[in-house]
Amino acid sequence: MKTLVLGIGNPILQDDGVGIQVAQQVRQIVHDSNVVIDTAFTGGLNLLDHLKGYEKVILIDAVHNTIGKPGTVERFLLSESTVVHSGNPHDVSLSEALLLAKKLGEKQLPKEIIIVGIVVNSRLEFGECLSDEIQQVIPQAVQMVLSEIKNT
Repeated sequence: MKTLVLGIGNPILQDDGVGIQVAQQVRQIVHDSNVVIDTAFTGGLNLLDHLKGYEKVILIDAVHNTIGKPGTVERFLLSESTVVHSGNPHDVSLSEALLLAKKLGEKQLPKEIIIVGIVVNSRLEFGECLSDEIQQVIPQAVQMVLSEIKNT
């Protein structure tokens, strides 16, 4: 099964860059020709080209959750989420982009999209380093991604 692990975020917006850092650590561990590990600094419609041709996609991203405690690592299916933010206010969410692509006849979309979300306080503070609270949960997020890869 062809799998994509995609770390999403903005490395100059402090904790928003956590998905990219997790993906970089996973890249150092996984050496399987059926698993592609990449990063993206975008969301919504712009992610569609990254996802085409894979059966399973594991997205790693910072999530802002007013209920969850910052530093919590959560696993959920994209299909279980009504909104996955776009980095651009003029863009649609990934869920909406996938729905549009299907309606337009796109056939190369993944059958399964898993989100490994790391709950953060804010995705909008400038800085190139993660907060200590988020830095500490990177190993947990890496292990969650590795478990998802093993389940392919």
